[in-house]
Amino acid sequence: MNAITRQELAELDAPLVSFSLNGREVQGRANESLLQVAKREGVEIPHLCFKEGLEAVGNCRSCMVEINGERVLAPSCCRAPAAGMKVVTDSERAVASQKLVLELLLSDMPEKDYTRHNEVDQWAAKIGVGKPRFEARAQVRQDLSHPAIAVNLDACIQCTRCLRACRD
Repeated sequence: MNAITRQELAELDAPLVSFSLNGREVQGRANESLLQVAKREGVEIPHLCFKEGLEAVGNCRSCMVEINGERVLAPSCCRAPAAGMKVVTDSERAVASQKLVLELLLSDMPEKDYTRHNEVDQWAAKIGVGKPRFEARAQVRQDLSHPAIAVNLDACIQCTRCLRACRD
């Protein structure tokens, strides 16, 4: 059996809070994200920049949810639950935001072999985003500045997962 690290023990010691998720009462730890609780509860929320084990930054904005009493939508990947909070992941406003973000990202994704069946495509298909109505931005050239790594920047959505993985 593996030993539990101090960090894992601290995470388990975080207080439980009850809140509403899409009208259903759920519980989550005060130190986990709304996205993590939703995932555990079987509620899918699009997300691109979030990755377990990496610091949550909310760069992509595809995981926006509506929180009762708040004027603006919130990124579920870097928002913790609070007691009594009412979170809606599938409201018209939240879904419109999620779809718009994915549509904008799709519009910049070139139709090349290395961009097929990526996470943007998968989430877009899941929530019903069709062909983008927006013009693509000017494409950038491949970065060949490192002798061991070639980077196709035209496929980058600037989620910073690769940077955070290397840094962390």
